[in-house]
Amino acid sequence: MRFIPVDNLEKEGYGEYLKLFSEHDIKNAKVDIDSKKTELATFAAGCFWGVEHILKGINGVIDTTVGYTGGSKDSPTYWDVSEGNTGHAEAVLIKYDPDIVTYEELLDYFWRFHDPTTPNRQGPNYGSQYRSVIFYPNEEQKKIAKKSREEFNKKGIFKNKAVTEILPATTFYSAEEYHQDYYEKNGGRVCHTLRGE
Repeated sequence: MRFIPVDNLEKEGYGEYLKLFSEHDIKNAKVDIDSKKTELATFAAGCFWGVEHILKGINGVIDTTVGYTGGSKDSPTYWDVSEGNTGHAEAVLIKYDPDIVTYEELLDYFWRFHDPTTPNRQGPNYGSQYRSVIFYPNEEQKKIAKKSREEFNKKGIFKNKAVTEILPATTFYSAEEYHQDYYEKNGGRVCHTLRGE
């Protein structure tokens, strides 16, 4: 597999695939891979496979890692977390370029790819490991996340208000390798979909 930036598709002989990208994607496709300016965000919104799949498609997201955070058990395994006794949530650690995608824009996606009004549940998955959480590494992200949650609630998209927790980031444990890039490896059905605005 070879990565070809959108703005190089034509000259690499893949111009026919340009129609798969929106004008916004094409206009903002110039990602400086060598850029040293990156930031991190951590979201939990149910099964981490689907969350990662959507986040990876956002222009400006440089890397994603699925894993476990927010609990008390050191070095948990998938089986530990799936029992629901560790306090950890399935989460995605996002490395992004803030010059291309802002934290506010990432939060907009966060509210749109899950139902943040259901405590300890997403779709058919039940348990605290599937809860909705925004983990912040600094006070600026905390402030932005709280404001974003307030704005989401004002929109009245769901009958109930968001139960999303906004918590300080703690140790993030990477999930086992077979969970990383799960959909690309397994060609499975996506468990999360992106709602419109």
